[in-house]
Amino acid sequence: MKMMKNIGFLICTVLIGVMGCKVPYTPKVSAVNSNILVVEGVINTGGDSTIIKLSRTVDLTTASSMNPEANAVVTVESNQGAVYTLNDLGNGNYSAGVLNLDNTQQYHLRIKTQDGAQYLSAFEAVKNTPPIDSIGFTIQANGLQIYANTHDPNNATRYYRWSYAETWQFHAKYESYYVSDGTKIVARDPAKQVYTCFSNSTSSTIVLGSSAALKQDVIYQQPLTQVVSTSEKIEKKYSILVKQYALTKDEFDFWTNLKKNTEQLGSIFDPQPSNINGNIQCTTNAKTPVIGWVAVTNVQEKRVFINNSSLPSAWVTAYPYDCTLDTNLFCKPVQGQCLNEVEQNLIPLNAGIIPLNTVIIAPSPAVVGYTGSSIECSDCTLRGTTVQPAFWR
Repeated sequence: MKMMKNIGFLICTVLIGVMGCKVPYTPKVSAVNSNILVVEGVINTGGDSTIIKLSRTVDLTTASSMNPEANAVVTVESNQGAVYTLNDLGNGNYSAGVLNLDNTQQYHLRIKTQDGAQYLSAFEAVKNTPPIDSIGFTIQANGLQIYANTHDPNNATRYYRWSYAETWQFHAKYESYYVSDGTKIVARDPAKQVYTCFSNSTSSTIVLGSSAALKQDVIYQQPLTQVVSTSEKIEKKYSILVKQYALTKDEFDFWTNLKKNTEQLGSIFDPQPSNINGNIQCTTNAKTPVIGWVAVTNVQEKRVFINNSSLPSAWVTAYPYDCTLDTNLFCKPVQGQCLNEVEQNLIPLNAGIIPLNTVIIAPSPAVVGYTGSSIECSDCTLRGTTVQPAFWR
């Protein structure tokens, strides 16, 4: 019993020492490991465009996280000699329309960067992606869990990856019916409303699933993403466009390894960093590293909408700013004088306060001032756009 107490005391002492002695650590990162070409995208054999994104890794000390690879020459080639050139869209994006590829052939990607280096992916056979059966959600204590269902009746897929794009409709804390023209307060043109907006984001995590251990090739309620109950995403209406990709076993292992290296590091219990070997090589210098896996598949997608009215009424959106609603009068008595708060606070265009609505003190119908609030609390365009997406319904 005494030995057990001593071991317990030792564990407590070690834990206290570990938690209480945190020292900032700046790792030494070799310059060789920066500026590596990263290749993202698939050769799409379906009825949609092939889009390849090229970028470079950046040093940990660099402020910017984006480093697109510009002015590259990107082509898709078949093992029968057919060549398809992708257009440079700028910002590291290269695209071609529907390629109408022959599913009996193999294809790879050739890249020539502006520094003269050339990269080539391995020839890959076409891997057919089955349709998405459905996209649904479950209501949990802290929000929504979005999931996907799919299956392959031929039991030929087994390995899957998903990506998604979210779009949501939200509004400012307060609605503004008036605006300053620099000299006076005028009614706001409804076409220039700044109360209701749309915003969007894309998936930043790697979502993988496998039915390899099952008798049937069925994926049931595969978790995609969560939306917390206080999020603005579900304040009015939320939409998610899910894309599904069929993977080979080797590609599944690549994405699994990449997920471990990018999302599951940070504690002593997480996987340790390891090399990420894709199916792309630098043909001008075999020692030059490159990150990516270029698959050949048809991409399946499905979009769903979720209305706030279908969610628990107890869920309340947490607004991202501390907002106050202030009253601004044409004449506020201050030490025997008349202070024009409207002229002082609302009319100057650089005041940072937006007029919202009129102030009337009954029984008189006369307007004695306007309510107002900060731009952050009254103008949704700071976080989105008033332009409704074409797909919105």
